[in-house]
Amino acid sequence: MATSIIRKPASFRLRADLLEGLRRNAARENRTLNNYVESVLLDVVYNEPNDETKAAIEEVMSGKNPDKVYTDIDEMFNDILSEE
Repeated sequence: MATSIIRKPASFRLRADLLEGLRRNAARENRTLNNYVESVLLDVVYNEPNDETKAAIEEVMSGKNPDKVYTDIDEMFNDILSEE
């Protein structure tokens, strides 16, 4: 049994530079503007980050170590590994 997806027309007012960027991205992927925008919106609406990503986002948003700046990669990895 084939299932059809109902599509309804919609109209949006977008900034001219945003619309042009969407058109460029769609052309680069050899897709129509409509198809490209629909796929971007589907991704935003239905793709939820996993638990590890959510925890990382929460940590960043909490401001933990907001003033910590690394100039040495080894120091950064040591800090990361010591938190686990």
